[in-house]
Amino acid sequence: MLLDLFVVLRFSAPHFRDGLWIYENCNAFQFNSGMREGQLCSHTLRSHGVAIARIHMHDWLIFLLLMMIEVILYLTHPFYRYVGKDMMSDLKYPFKDNTVPVWAVPLYAMLLPIAVFLFVYWRRRDIYDLHHAILGLFYSVLITAVITDAIKNAVGRPRPNFFWRCFPDGKDVYDQLGNVICHGDVNVIKEGHKSFPSGHTSWSFAGLGFLSLYLSGKIQVFDQGGHIAKLCIVFLPLLFASLVGVSRVDDYWHHWQDVFAGGLLGLVVSTFCYLQFFPPPYHSQGWGPYAYFRVLETLANPPQPTNAMNVVQNEQDVERQEVDDRNNDRFLGLSIDANSRSTMQETTTEGK
Repeated sequence: MLLDLFVVLRFSAPHFRDGLWIYENCNAFQFNSGMREGQLCSHTLRSHGVAIARIHMHDWLIFLLLMMIEVILYLTHPFYRYVGKDMMSDLKYPFKDNTVPVWAVPLYAMLLPIAVFLFVYWRRRDIYDLHHAILGLFYSVLITAVITDAIKNAVGRPRPNFFWRCFPDGKDVYDQLGNVICHGDVNVIKEGHKSFPSGHTSWSFAGLGFLSLYLSGKIQVFDQGGHIAKLCIVFLPLLFASLVGVSRVDDYWHHWQDVFAGGLLGLVVSTFCYLQFFPPPYHSQGWGPYAYFRVLETLANPPQPTNAMNVVQNEQDVERQEVDDRNNDRFLGLSIDANSRSTMQETTTEGK
């Protein structure tokens, strides 16, 4: 009977929802390790990583889909906007190399924040914080990249150095309508129509903006303590992202409007992605993810597996009711027989 009850409870309860799963496994961990009752067990990659991965399996699948969309958008040819001779005055800037190369953008926009997340995990041993921070960062950067490249391809704005991309020898040629007839490298010309918005800037503000929000929550910048020096730590990633945007204008790869739009886009997307997993930095619980506090609440108020327990209790009640009914029938039958005999005796006596 006890074994059947255990099986029913084991497979009927929603084990892979954050609270109940952690409650059961934390209790098992406390029992096996001899932890005191009420002591919170660590949420490590080894103990809870598989459960969290299953909970967010669809999020990671959508992430892979976004990566495929980003590759397709990068390979797609942008719209070749009309570029006349009278427009070349703003497009004849020198064709320089990138101060911040393309390969460096993922390093500081993604690997640097992940290094900070790993350091926090090493100190706190909270897999919820690590997983949600990495997932939020990836979504922040990837959603920003998809939106950026989609707008780039749709707008097709020429870069400030478009003239030298189109006419590397300096000899400009136009058709009957006055549109350019480029004779430069095809890939260089293709990149020349991807000015708006700035990809370097949007990626930088998406990754480093997420890091800034993460740090502001961890060091509790808005705890009303008046420690304004904490803001220096928060503004440092934003300053670096801003300098990246400035370098795009200085290198004549983007107009200032491209940089402004890219920075705004990255900040907005990173804020949305951060608030999906973490409370606002000014909140009293802004130092941890929502899931962590749900686990604490679950440990303080253990959930009752109502579905399975109700089934067992209902079955027991039915069995008990059936036994009572049979007993009542027996007693009722005896009573009816006794009454019948007494009635027959009275009738016989009257007949005599």
